[in-house]
Amino acid sequence: MECPHLSSSVCIAPDAAKFPNGSPSSWCCSVCRSNKSPWVCLTCSSVHCGSYRCDDFVVNDTKLGLVQKVREHLQNLENSAFTADRHRKRKLLENSTLNSKLLKVNGSTTAICATGLRNLGNTCFMNAILQSLSNIEQFCCYFKELPAVELRNGKTAGRRTYHTRSQGDNNVSLVEEFRKTLCALWQGSQTAFSPESLFYVVWKIMPNFRGYQQQDAHEFMRYLLDHLHLELQGGFNGVSRSAILQENSTLSASNKCCINGASTVVTAIFGGILQNEVNCLICGTESRKFDPFLDLSLDIPSQFRSKRSKNQENGPVCSLRDCLRSFTDLEELDETELYMCHKCKKKQKSTKKFWIQKLPKVLCLHLKRFHWTAYLRNKVDTYVEFPLRGLDMKCYLLEPENSGPESCLYDLAAVVVHHGSGVGSGHYTAYATHEGRWFHFNDSTVTLTDEETVVKAKAYILFYVERQAKAGSDKL
Repeated sequence: MECPHLSSSVCIAPDAAKFPNGSPSSWCCSVCRSNKSPWVCLTCSSVHCGSYRCDDFVVNDTKLGLVQKVREHLQNLENSAFTADRHRKRKLLENSTLNSKLLKVNGSTTAICATGLRNLGNTCFMNAILQSLSNIEQFCCYFKELPAVELRNGKTAGRRTYHTRSQGDNNVSLVEEFRKTLCALWQGSQTAFSPESLFYVVWKIMPNFRGYQQQDAHEFMRYLLDHLHLELQGGFNGVSRSAILQENSTLSASNKCCINGASTVVTAIFGGILQNEVNCLICGTESRKFDPFLDLSLDIPSQFRSKRSKNQENGPVCSLRDCLRSFTDLEELDETELYMCHKCKKKQKSTKKFWIQKLPKVLCLHLKRFHWTAYLRNKVDTYVEFPLRGLDMKCYLLEPENSGPESCLYDLAAVVVHHGSGVGSGHYTAYATHEGRWFHFNDSTVTLTDEETVVKAKAYILFYVERQAKAGSDKL
């Protein structure tokens, strides 16, 4: 059973706050009776859903973009704390001419060529990650230099295709849509770009992100990098993208870290290796295991969790070094994590310690701000001090004596920030540096900012880029 207006009319996700005559929990799909992510057709009032139990999900819009306007209105209502400021900045950008994108730097006029990303309905989590990745130069350049892939031919050539499960996985390419999105940024030809084609592919291959609910930016980043890695391994339309990586002299074999198969640009840039060392406290048996990683998730030490701002006077400020030390310090495993000792042949008390065996070119650090309690997922709103330059990782290495004086220093490239109280609500923005200047990316709004503003942010994800040998020597 399908909505008779599926191909020509508009469907939107109902919201209890805006539809007083019925809440999402009371609206069921007319096909599978599911009340998860319900959608209502504005023409015939048929209700459908976007779950796997239904074969179609609606992602279309009118020619005038009416659905997009509805989504933006709902977004503003749900994020009321940011409504006034966002509306003012959006109106300023949309009503300005290209000349309004000029600023004075050291007495000379320079154009702001940064492009924002339109919010498609609670998609700020995706926008913040995309803007951050677009400012990691080596990673971004690799995708922008890839050849374009023609996904459609014959009767469908030149037409917009709305992807559903019935069309098959061969009709979508995450790498291609990611490439197009990166190419659209930093061109300066428009104030904001709509990543709808990329978002449709995300819906197609990452079902967890279907719908317009708020999502976790870190979870999205991991899914995105994992799927890019897998698609680059297999190639598309018979062309192996990994072959392009092998031909790129800037990403030598010594810098590759394989995760789930052959190396790609994802593992070559973000891939590192951890050594997990476990010692039995009864017999002293030592077990070592090497684990590849794309990012490190760091706990905020419990003694700092009541300190919410940098200027609060009750005790020392939590630093990124404190979080890294907590991650790598020797830890005694509790009773629920007893180690199976092969010598004792039973589970025993033990200690665990992490060492970094290989550092990546881009070090991605995720601060674990969301924690589950018995019923809720609470946010740790502690301010964590982090350096803009010279993050020294040498003391966390397994063999620091084998590292050069500059090879362990990292400079900040981008920061993702979560504003609000919970993972399922609030708003994501990003700060990133481009050609020596810092920008604040807030969906379609991009503003020039300064280092003092960046260091005050309550970071959620930090992207540090390995410093080149010719740089300075200041350290954390």
